[in-house]
Amino acid sequence: MRSRIVIATLGPVAGAVGLAAAHLVAAVTTPSASPVLAVGEVVIDHTPTPVKEWAIAHFGTHDKTILTGSVLVVVLLVSTAVGPLARRRPTHGVAAMCLLAVVAATCALTRPTAGPLDVVPSVVAAVVGSGVLLLLLRLLGRATPADGVSGSRRAVLLGLAGAVVVAAALGEAGRRVIRLRDRPEDIKLPPPADPIPALPAGLDRTVPGISPFVTPNGSFYRVDTRLDVPVVDSSSWRLAVDGMVDRPFTIGFDDLLAMPLIERDITLTCVSNSVGGPYVGAARWLGVRLGDLLDRAGVQRTADQILSTDVGGMTISTPLALAADGRDAMLAVGMNGVPLPREHGFPARLVIPGLYGFISATKWVTRLTLTTYDDASAYWTKRGWATDAPIKISSRIDTPRSLQQLRAGDVVIGGVAWAQTDGGVAKVEVRIDGGPWITAHLGPSGGNDYWRQWFHRWHATPGTHMLSCRVTDGSGDVQSPARALPFPSGSSGIQSITVTVG
Repeated sequence: MRSRIVIATLGPVAGAVGLAAAHLVAAVTTPSASPVLAVGEVVIDHTPTPVKEWAIAHFGTHDKTILTGSVLVVVLLVSTAVGPLARRRPTHGVAAMCLLAVVAATCALTRPTAGPLDVVPSVVAAVVGSGVLLLLLRLLGRATPADGVSGSRRAVLLGLAGAVVVAAALGEAGRRVIRLRDRPEDIKLPPPADPIPALPAGLDRTVPGISPFVTPNGSFYRVDTRLDVPVVDSSSWRLAVDGMVDRPFTIGFDDLLAMPLIERDITLTCVSNSVGGPYVGAARWLGVRLGDLLDRAGVQRTADQILSTDVGGMTISTPLALAADGRDAMLAVGMNGVPLPREHGFPARLVIPGLYGFISATKWVTRLTLTTYDDASAYWTKRGWATDAPIKISSRIDTPRSLQQLRAGDVVIGGVAWAQTDGGVAKVEVRIDGGPWITAHLGPSGGNDYWRQWFHRWHATPGTHMLSCRVTDGSGDVQSPARALPFPSGSSGIQSITVTVG
């Protein structure tokens, strides 16, 4: 029995060392070509929309970690067959290891921006994994039959343990290499051409549990299709503006920073955000007006779409009429006073207020192509999502939490609301147990494109209570009570939570 267990571990251990070595090589060349990430990206591309929505709803921003781990576990489980194959004939084990690498290499080459060198990490995985497998087989071959396995138990166990340590060391080395490459925090951004006043102090200083008025970069939500965080060298990064334009051009990062910069306070929302969900955040963005770039290119009248492409070939479709209607659309390079963090799009991303991110917030952007919806379809358009998706006005209860147990007496109900329309957030109301709507106190304003904090003091009595909230914008439009799921154009409805007062 012990013999079979030891033999079954040969494949996973050898495979782990090969994958770790491949990850280190990919960290130096193209991180997304790492075998596990390459396979995971293909899995994401072929996952049905309802399954993706389910994963986001249940796992939140941990969905990528879970998917990556799942791919790794499946690969290692499959590789348990390698040991028995290699025990009978080493060449069969090596062939099986190479076959797994071929699958990873094929996945790497299916990426839109893939090149011939993207197979190198998979080749390294095959070579290193096969070498470790043969080394472990050699250790197994040194035993006497009395050992119960075809190798010295101690030598085999030490060999397996050593291989696991090597795999961990190589994986950590790859992670550190990625962190050291072109660090965004080392870049100094120029000031905006026309600075705006600092935001006023928010209610979060006085109302415990309410969302911060300015979302810290480290807490800002991240929802995208990338398993890895792209590592882009700002010195070699280029943005191409082409398609249906009179003067196509390409611009580098330094030249982009030399253009007049604006800063704006803008709230972003993901279309996957359910009513009362976490995928909304507010920040001060620094960047170049999108209109300045489009004017430089000379957009032709027949264009109706901006097809933006990221560093990995992911495409997002933005209605040209909305992007160019006077709103503060920008190609952002800074976030809350610092360069964009890698996970939020360094070196540049689109930020277009009032539109859900899946049609407006391309991160790691490298190309803006002016085209038409008849001629080109973006990633989400092909999957049935809406092409025109303004952010619906909505509100959220941050405190108290759903199902929280409270003490009787004064309780503060508080949260945030957003209405990126004319007049912004004009009023937020709270309802207790289905009773009349009560006007809540509003926090300071950060402008129509920015969310607003609110709170209401409630004298809570013992029992189970239902709390609800809704927002009214400056035009008098009230948050819709009609329930709608995120697909295809954003969720709607009134958030209601239940609390127990003791």
